[in-house]
Amino acid sequence: MFIVTLRFSDSKAKAPQFMEGHNDWIRRGFEDGIFLLTGGLQPSLGGAILAHRISRSELDARVLDDPFVAEGIVSAEILEIAPGRTDERLAFLKA
Repeated sequence: MFIVTLRFSDSKAKAPQFMEGHNDWIRRGFEDGIFLLTGGLQPSLGGAILAHRISRSELDARVLDDPFVAEGIVSAEILEIAPGRTDERLAFLKA
Protein backbone atom coordinates (compact mmCIF):
# COMPACT_ATOMS: atom_id res chain seq x y z
CA MET A 1 0.00 0.00 0.00
CA PHE A 2 1.23 3.49 -0.77
CA ILE A 3 0.57 7.08 0.13
CA VAL A 4 1.47 9.49 -2.66
CA THR A 5 1.78 13.17 -1.85
CA LEU A 6 1.68 15.73 -4.64
CA ARG A 7 2.94 19.04 -3.28
CA PHE A 8 2.55 22.21 -5.29
CA SER A 9 5.71 23.80 -6.66
CA ASP A 10 6.31 27.39 -7.68
CA SER A 11 4.50 26.47 -10.92
CA LYS A 12 1.14 26.09 -9.16
CA ALA A 13 -0.34 28.84 -11.35
CA LYS A 14 -0.12 26.47 -14.35
CA ALA A 15 -2.49 23.98 -12.68
CA PRO A 16 -5.74 25.15 -14.34
CA GLN A 17 -4.43 24.49 -17.85
CA PHE A 18 -3.55 20.87 -16.94
CA MET A 19 -6.48 20.15 -14.58
CA GLU A 20 -8.50 18.14 -17.14
CA GLY A 21 -5.57 15.83 -17.83
CA HIS A 22 -4.84 15.49 -14.12
CA ASN A 23 -8.48 14.60 -13.42
CA ASP A 24 -8.42 12.04 -16.25
CA TRP A 25 -5.28 10.53 -14.71
CA ILE A 26 -7.04 10.27 -11.33
CA ARG A 27 -10.13 8.74 -12.96
CA ARG A 28 -7.98 6.04 -14.61
CA GLY A 29 -6.39 5.25 -11.24
CA PHE A 30 -9.82 4.55 -9.77
CA GLU A 31 -11.04 2.65 -12.83
CA ASP A 32 -7.93 0.44 -12.70
CA GLY A 33 -8.63 -0.35 -9.03
CA ILE A 34 -5.33 1.22 -7.92
CA PHE A 35 -6.52 4.39 -6.19
CA LEU A 36 -8.63 4.02 -3.05
CA LEU A 37 -8.79 7.67 -2.03
CA THR A 38 -7.69 11.06 -3.28
CA GLY A 39 -7.91 14.37 -1.50
CA GLY A 40 -6.39 17.75 -0.91
CA LEU A 41 -3.51 18.52 1.42
CA GLN A 42 -4.58 21.46 3.55
CA PRO A 43 -4.28 24.36 3.36
CA SER A 44 -3.98 24.25 -0.45
CA LEU A 45 -0.63 22.46 -0.37
CA GLY A 46 -1.44 19.90 -3.08
CA GLY A 47 -2.99 16.45 -2.98
CA ALA A 48 -2.64 12.94 -1.64
CA ILE A 49 -3.52 9.50 -2.94
CA LEU A 50 -3.93 6.16 -1.20
CA ALA A 51 -2.96 3.41 -3.66
CA HIS A 52 -2.80 -0.38 -3.52
CA ARG A 53 -2.57 -3.48 -5.73
CA ILE A 54 0.45 -2.14 -7.62
CA SER A 55 4.21 -2.54 -7.36
CA ARG A 56 6.45 0.37 -6.45
CA SER A 57 7.99 0.48 -9.92
CA GLU A 58 4.56 0.46 -11.57
CA LEU A 59 3.38 3.23 -9.26
CA ASP A 60 6.52 5.26 -10.00
CA ALA A 61 5.70 5.04 -13.72
CA ARG A 62 2.03 5.86 -13.15
CA VAL A 63 2.89 8.95 -11.09
CA LEU A 64 5.23 10.19 -13.83
CA ASP A 65 2.24 10.04 -16.22
CA ASP A 66 0.31 12.60 -14.17
CA PRO A 67 0.34 15.86 -16.17
CA PHE A 68 0.85 17.81 -12.94
CA VAL A 69 4.04 15.84 -12.27
CA ALA A 70 5.19 15.93 -15.90
CA GLU A 71 4.75 19.71 -16.05
CA GLY A 72 6.44 20.37 -12.70
CA ILE A 73 3.25 21.71 -11.10
CA VAL A 74 3.68 19.29 -8.20
CA SER A 75 6.50 17.22 -6.79
CA ALA A 76 5.58 13.65 -5.89
CA GLU A 77 6.68 11.62 -2.89
CA ILE A 78 5.71 7.98 -2.51
CA LEU A 79 5.63 6.34 0.91
CA GLU A 80 5.24 2.57 1.07
CA ILE A 81 3.32 1.05 3.98
CA ALA A 82 3.34 -2.64 4.91
CA PRO A 83 -0.03 -2.97 6.66
CA GLY A 84 0.24 -4.82 9.95
CA ARG A 85 -2.93 -4.22 11.91
CA THR A 86 -6.11 -2.89 10.32
CA ASP A 87 -9.69 -2.27 11.25
CA GLU A 88 -11.82 -5.09 9.85
CA ARG A 89 -13.29 -2.68 7.29
CA LEU A 90 -9.81 -2.32 5.79
CA ALA A 91 -8.75 -5.97 6.02
CA PHE A 92 -8.54 -6.15 2.23
CA LEU A 93 -5.43 -3.96 2.39
CA LYS A 94 -3.47 -6.78 4.01
CA ALA A 95 -4.17 -9.19 1.15
